[in-house]
Amino acid sequence: MTTYLAESPTLADFGKDVWWIAAIKVVGVFVLLLLLTLFTINYERKVVARMAVRPGPNQVGPNGWLQSLTDGLKLPFKEEIIPFTADKIVYFLAPVISAVCAFTAFSVIPLGPMVSIFGHQTPLQVTDTSVAVLVVLACASMGVYGVVLAGWASGSTYPLLGALRSTAQMISYEVAMGLSIVAVFMTAGTMSTSEIIRAQENGNPFQLFGLELTAPGWFAILLLPSFVIYAISAIGEVNRAPFDLPEAESELVGGFHTEYSSFKFAMFFLAEYINMITVSAVCTTLFLGGWRAPWPISIWDGANEGWWPLLWFLGKVLLLLFGFIWLRGTLPRLRYDQFMRFGWKVLLPISLLWIVVLAGIRTLQGSDVATGTRNLIIGAIVILILLVAFLWPARKAAPEPDLAEQLANRPPGSYPVPPLDLQVPASPRTWRTVAEREPAMAGGDTGSTPSTDDQAGSADKEV
Repeated sequence: MTTYLAESPTLADFGKDVWWIAAIKVVGVFVLLLLLTLFTINYERKVVARMAVRPGPNQVGPNGWLQSLTDGLKLPFKEEIIPFTADKIVYFLAPVISAVCAFTAFSVIPLGPMVSIFGHQTPLQVTDTSVAVLVVLACASMGVYGVVLAGWASGSTYPLLGALRSTAQMISYEVAMGLSIVAVFMTAGTMSTSEIIRAQENGNPFQLFGLELTAPGWFAILLLPSFVIYAISAIGEVNRAPFDLPEAESELVGGFHTEYSSFKFAMFFLAEYINMITVSAVCTTLFLGGWRAPWPISIWDGANEGWWPLLWFLGKVLLLLFGFIWLRGTLPRLRYDQFMRFGWKVLLPISLLWIVVLAGIRTLQGSDVATGTRNLIIGAIVILILLVAFLWPARKAAPEPDLAEQLANRPPGSYPVPPLDLQVPASPRTWRTVAEREPAMAGGDTGSTPSTDDQAGSADKEV
């Protein structure tokens, strides 16, 4: 039978704090997110600079670590430009919605066990409910409104296109991310974030071919497909490279916040980085054991007591944030149709298939079937899935038509195509007679192209 340490909080431990303890925790989380945002911005600049063999920020503060702080202080004092065609009220509310949703999602993230604050025993977590993970998903869904309203209220074409693209992207990958979390619910038996950490506290004993084995406690190992799907979906959810298509500079200038400046732009910038921290914290909670110390630190008896777990939690979050930065400095941006096809036709079917397989395995584990027969059935299912995955015939791409066929299939009114041999009329500086100039101006054949010597001689005369 699984035993839990006394300091691990339960749902019964929440809702009992005096008002000033609750205020301290709320303000503490707010300050922690602001400090993490400032650190992450500089952290990203330095890591990417290291990858690109550049110095990075090195002027403001010790080794440049105050650069993001000065940028944050500078933005509110910059000139604010509001488009004449903007809807003033919605234009103001959009960045507020994004920032508030980003902060609210962190309220159900456990940062540590039961601690003592001025002599009061309290969980190191703002609050928790029986459906705490759904609160995080709800905040992520509400954040979409801030994006789409920002693009619509700007009264400009490119922000609107960026908002629509971002909304489609966030909704698409939110579906896959929600399905990846279902496997965690099925295994832990709860949606409470603190209870999910308790479920990963010890290994899960099971029998395989008559052997008594213990599955690893972290769901990242036990539910590896869900962990991979969540990691990919989280990158698409927060619009980070290589999935930063809503802010594709070459296509949409800056995306949904193109028309924003000064403090309102700073709020969007803040919301983006807090969302990165939030999805990393949720991943830590659901798949990496939360605030519990990793092995071999967990061998120390006091590793999961007091304020030490806050250090392990922040270490895991920073490691995941490094993954975000690593991808930005490594992978190129995807094309939009490839990105959406990957979300709907790859991640979504794999998520559904994995949930069905996991449900079947858990049903067999709880049935009265003999242990040997149950293990054989589970093994056969796994082998069948692997065979289907490796032997599924790859779809052959349709042969690309040749250039002449593509030109013939162009719709009426298309833009003209340059000559296939790249032969263009001679420069007007080389025309010597009216007879050469008129056919060229009419787009016809000039009859003869001046030689290189003639062109050089004519150029010399003009000079």
